[in-house]
Amino acid sequence: MQAVIIDQYGSPDELHMTTLPQPEIADDEVLVAVAATSINPIDWKARQGLLKSQFDWDFPVVLGWDLAGTIVKVGAKIHDFKVGDDVFARPDIYADGRRGTYAEFAAVKEDKLAHKPAELSFEQAAAMPLAGLTAYQVIHDRLKVQAGEKVLIQAGAGGVGLNAIQIAKALGAEVTTTASADHHDLLKSIGADHIIDYHDTNITDVLHDYDAVFDTINAIDDGIAVLKPTGRLVTIDGAPTDAQKAQGPDVSSWWLLPNGRELAILGDMVVAGQLRVIIDQVFPFTTAGLRDAHRHSETSHSAGKLVIDVDPEKNAD
Repeated sequence: MQAVIIDQYGSPDELHMTTLPQPEIADDEVLVAVAATSINPIDWKARQGLLKSQFDWDFPVVLGWDLAGTIVKVGAKIHDFKVGDDVFARPDIYADGRRGTYAEFAAVKEDKLAHKPAELSFEQAAAMPLAGLTAYQVIHDRLKVQAGEKVLIQAGAGGVGLNAIQIAKALGAEVTTTASADHHDLLKSIGADHIIDYHDTNITDVLHDYDAVFDTINAIDDGIAVLKPTGRLVTIDGAPTDAQKAQGPDVSSWWLLPNGRELAILGDMVVAGQLRVIIDQVFPFTTAGLRDAHRHSETSHSAGKLVIDVDPEKNAD
């Protein structure tokens, strides 16, 4: 199969196309012919070597942790999926570092899979798993947002923020977010009640008595400052100190747990019109396409997901 790999850590120029064997699947896995994948900040952070303390991979490494595609092989213990099913998933991060989704085929455990709704394109489905699950798990599972609560979501125009705003609104919350002025119309269109331009306004000057804060930019102190004494904060971009945890509010960090059941909920929300998939740009599955997508993700402040279109015709076994 064709795959885009890195042979060492470094710049986007380390990404290049090569030929690798198709992944062998275990009894609880399926093999998916990948139709689309997408870019997340974890991709380029991993490419730069910033995750070495968590994942000690041997090269070559195949990055990528979103996929949508069609099942072409199933393991002996697979019960709810079959060959020919269209699916989407955030696969596990495998210890060998060679099972990412920048490839024509990927192995996925059954409990990480969700059936792709027919109403979603492969590109839309591939844009959802990592960012959507992170948002859902923080807003619904960790912060336990309730109707009528005041919620601050930092960096609303990012992939996670766009999902978090819509999930919080679907739960009935009053949502405030931060973003540059050129994204305000988009954020209003997906339900944000209040938008603060972080270039000219400090949130601690204008916000107070919030029930919950979703921190995506490691601004924990600012988040704590706007909370009620009984409020709660979850960060996905920092590690709260003991001093921050001792200030009164419930302060914690979160790392995504891949979950096919919750991914299916997100798919249902899209079909029901509660969640809109926002794609900024689609890139080809080529060396140049992946390099361009990484550069765009690292340096651009555009809103929406960056999707890689893996031509389904190339995925024939």
